[in-house]
Amino acid sequence: MKLQTHHNYNNNKIITTNSFYKWLLCISLTLYFSTSYLITTSPPPSPSPPSPQKQRTLFETPTRSSLNNLRVFIYDLPSKYNTDWLTNERCRSHLFASEVAIHKALLNSHVRTFDPYDADFFFVPVYISCNFSTVNGFPAIGHARSLISSAVKLISDRFPFWNRSQGRDHVFVASHDFGSCFHTLEDVAIADGVPEIMKKSIVLQTFGVTYKHPCQEVENVVIPPYVSPESVRKTVEKLPANWQRDIWVFFRGKMEVHPKNVSGRYYSKKVRTMIWKKFNGDRRFYLQRHRFAGYQSEIARSVFCLCPLGWAPWSPRLVESVALGCVPVIIADGIRLPFSSAVRWPDISLTVAERDVGKLAEILERVAATNLSDIQRNLWDPMTKKALLFNERVQVGDATWQVLRSLSEKLDRSLRSSRVSRQLDIAT
Repeated sequence: MKLQTHHNYNNNKIITTNSFYKWLLCISLTLYFSTSYLITTSPPPSPSPPSPQKQRTLFETPTRSSLNNLRVFIYDLPSKYNTDWLTNERCRSHLFASEVAIHKALLNSHVRTFDPYDADFFFVPVYISCNFSTVNGFPAIGHARSLISSAVKLISDRFPFWNRSQGRDHVFVASHDFGSCFHTLEDVAIADGVPEIMKKSIVLQTFGVTYKHPCQEVENVVIPPYVSPESVRKTVEKLPANWQRDIWVFFRGKMEVHPKNVSGRYYSKKVRTMIWKKFNGDRRFYLQRHRFAGYQSEIARSVFCLCPLGWAPWSPRLVESVALGCVPVIIADGIRLPFSSAVRWPDISLTVAERDVGKLAEILERVAATNLSDIQRNLWDPMTKKALLFNERVQVGDATWQVLRSLSEKLDRSLRSSRVSRQLDIAT
């Protein structure tokens, strides 16, 4: 009897246990299908859009690979074409010194090749703007055409690469007022035009306009004037802890009361003279006509920095203003600005027509009352500043890197790339 009683007890226990697990399974399945229904029928939460800064970081941050395995061969020219000029220290640091900075950066760049047969482009390092006049201290470039012709004769006699392409894949720097026309006065530059020997080459030049002009009738890349990154860094380091922008509108530079010079030409198309005559007595405008070694500190203290044309449309003030966070006010009709794919000029600067220079005060007051804070915020993007400064070694996103990126967009001029492309076409 005891055994039978024990057996019945076990049977009842098994039945109860089975019922419990069936109930648990039923509940689990119900929860599973209910949850699945909710997941499949409810729309997913919309992700918040990334901020403009995040978008720039995600999609616009440049990388080495975006240079498409670019290869540049640098001719080792005799020193009379370049490094001999460096005995004058100004050659490395004045506003035309991009020719020196680009050469130096390329010598240590990852794109450099020592095998000319592996090159996409050939860099011809001729320093044009380092011949300083003993009369006025400004660069004298009357020797430019003969020096370049001599360099081209040398490389075409010693190497086959110029002759095989007629110079189409060869790169020069022309960092003076009217670029590859090699003259400081526009009418003379236009009359002379681009030297015939360079017309099929690529010229990196500070001069650029949005309309037809003889001095850009050559394949060209507009580059910024040279401003020393070290000078910018030192200026920022010297700013006091309680630093403020206490100058509303700033300009220091040549402003002639009588703009017609001895040649009979009007400097700055009279624009700078108009600025001086109209606003010299206006306390909102800090205008200075004389040189001052520490004038970058004045830029760092200013809200708006005037960037009027001189003899040519471009000015180093464009770079200095951006680098030091002062809103550039560009007064140069039709100017073509450097690296527009990397620098969003409409978002960080103001453009005032030359004919409207007398209305500067009203225009700037209106901006100050509306979108000044947005412009200043855009202006402090570190990648924007970096794109306009030439470093001793190429840094991702800096001015020399932007030059290389521009060249990578001209690979149709490269015989090497054309050859590789044909091989790939045959293989496929």
